[in-house]
Amino acid sequence: MNDRKAVFLDFDGTYADRGVVPAGHAAAVRAAREAGHLVFLCTGRPKSMLSEHALDAGFDGLVATAGGYVEVEERVVLDRRFPADLAARALAALDAHDADYILEAPEALHGRPGIGERLRALLAGQFAEATGRGGPQDILAELRTSPDLSGASFGKVTIFYSRVPVTALAEAIGDGVEVLPSSLQGMGDSAGELYLTGVHKAAGMEVVVEHFALERRDVIAFGDGLNDVEMLEYAGLGVAIDGAHPDVLAAADHVAPGPQHEGLAAAFATLGLI
Repeated sequence: MNDRKAVFLDFDGTYADRGVVPAGHAAAVRAAREAGHLVFLCTGRPKSMLSEHALDAGFDGLVATAGGYVEVEERVVLDRRFPADLAARALAALDAHDADYILEAPEALHGRPGIGERLRALLAGQFAEATGRGGPQDILAELRTSPDLSGASFGKVTIFYSRVPVTALAEAIGDGVEVLPSSLQGMGDSAGELYLTGVHKAAGMEVVVEHFALERRDVIAFGDGLNDVEMLEYAGLGVAIDGAHPDVLAAADHVAPGPQHEGLAAAFATLGLI
């Protein structure tokens, strides 16, 4: 692979291990860019939930909010939000079922008073908190709380706990939203993500590909979660992370070791990116 490639990296479980980016992964990104390739983060997280640590390696752009937000060359080229009527229906359903949730936007995260304490309890053990980075603080740092969220503008909802399955919440909201289970281990069907119909990572990737006048055959994507299936199918070459969901593995052309083994560094070398 001597021609320029566009590489899209999922963040949690692919580029980062429990929120922490291995040094070998950051070095691989820098080396690939120095070799002339384009590298993008392609994450379900909103930009507001990406710390300096997450972006420290340097990227050519960002596909965030699971494809609803795209930034290239420090310019926003896509920013899809819930329309007012759909946002109102979503908030009504979430509050009716006493859900613990945050509303995600590129500039901030929004939640009810007390959600910070609930998240610390619910997410205990999910992140490598001993490092002082990558854990719930990534969420709490940009969290704005208010008893009235009716004026909040957001592109996605992450539900950390609901008294009913997240699929039931989506049904209560009605047309316009889709649902995915939580990517965090052990959260069960009472946790997940609500996103706009038609929004997925491949849609965001397509915006980047068109911006740079690239060919899909020159796109390489790495991912491990169910929200990565479309991106792996869209890419000319899709790489799943070892141990990923069977649907993710089925969508991939190759498999790479996980971030705890600095798997991207080895995969970049194998693919001729570095």
